[in-house]
Amino acid sequence: MRRPSLDAVRGFDRTVYIVAAGQLVNVFGAGLVYPFATVHFHLQIGIALSLVGFGLLAKNVATAVATAVGGYLADRIGRKPVMVASMAGNGVTLTGYAFVPALAAAIPQLSLAGAFVVVSIFAGISNGLYTPASQAYIADLTAGKNRDRAYSLLKVFNNTGFGMGFVVGGLLYEWIEVAVFIADGLTSLVVAVVLFSLVPRIHAGQQDVAFRDSIGDWGRAITKRRVLALALLNVGFAVMYAQMQTTVPVVATETLGLTASQLGTLFILNPLTLVLLQIPVVDAVSDWRRSRGLVLSLCFWAAAMAAVWLVSLLGLGPAAPGGHSLLTVGVAFVGLHLVVRTVGEILHSPISTSLMSDLGTDSERGSQLSLLEVAKRAGFGIGSFAGGLFFDYGFAAWLWPALIALAGVLVLGLLLLERQLTPSENGATTVG
Repeated sequence: MRRPSLDAVRGFDRTVYIVAAGQLVNVFGAGLVYPFATVHFHLQIGIALSLVGFGLLAKNVATAVATAVGGYLADRIGRKPVMVASMAGNGVTLTGYAFVPALAAAIPQLSLAGAFVVVSIFAGISNGLYTPASQAYIADLTAGKNRDRAYSLLKVFNNTGFGMGFVVGGLLYEWIEVAVFIADGLTSLVVAVVLFSLVPRIHAGQQDVAFRDSIGDWGRAITKRRVLALALLNVGFAVMYAQMQTTVPVVATETLGLTASQLGTLFILNPLTLVLLQIPVVDAVSDWRRSRGLVLSLCFWAAAMAAVWLVSLLGLGPAAPGGHSLLTVGVAFVGLHLVVRTVGEILHSPISTSLMSDLGTDSERGSQLSLLEVAKRAGFGIGSFAGGLFFDYGFAAWLWPALIALAGVLVLGLLLLERQLTPSENGATTVG
């Protein structure tokens, strides 16, 4: 294992830093909303948690479809136009969450849950276009180990914004609840202006290729066996990711009795851990095979799920015998979950993206990265819906061991995929 160095953040093209700064602003907006969306629509608006989960599933399905389209368009017309259009669209759709009750009141046939689902679908469509185009843009500017470092740099900027959003979001939510949704939309508009004004168009696309031929090329790019295998594994990772938005906030608020501001403060552990450890951890395992880095990630994910499971097994909370002291232990276990799962995220996100970007040619990159994001969105949706079902039907304590078992299955899948990868695709093989 190499000794970590902050030299890993230096030496990129100026445009990489501009894209990273834009994403910091955008993800700041997402951080304003992230821990409060489920709490707001379930506990304040009164939508059943399973229906909130269904709305998030619908959003992720829409995002997945839009992501596939975004990957195709990124290869077809170029990365920059897709990125700008996505952020401009987010400015409208994300603000729409503030008006869910008004939408339901204006359309008698539409329930509160129905209005939430409708807004979620449109938000998913606008948001889904961005990721494959931005990831392909960064891949166009980097190669080899520099690509792993660049994706890690983006992750650091993303989560600096995320953490800032958690803090500000807690304050905004206690002041005016819907302000977090409006601010989320405004940050996307700011990013659209930044990208349009400051980011050069370095990939013109393949507009000279006939539409029918380009669709055929897209289909071949995303149906390669190893590409599909990595995408399927990413679904499982995303099921675990989803719990941070869907079920963990419910454990923190309903079981442990935390307020919105306390929840936002606790959730700072996620971006804080990412900012502090993203570059050093990825740099430290840069000589490992990428598949082994992902296996290590799953070990952290399994441990994180075990930490939340202990909150249920030990009956921790303010109503438990021992009161305040056991509440402190419960909060500590949720905090431990956030830190440990974040280390799993630190390893998973840049390594899986770099691995996918090396499984095809430059002209296939946007499409294949879009499939990885489609898989992630599908997993988010499945994880949100399944987590809501476990909680609504009285099986909340069984969710966590089920996720631990899922992590074990994913380890086996990664070891099987490893046999199909070349050394250059899978990174250096001297260690790990």
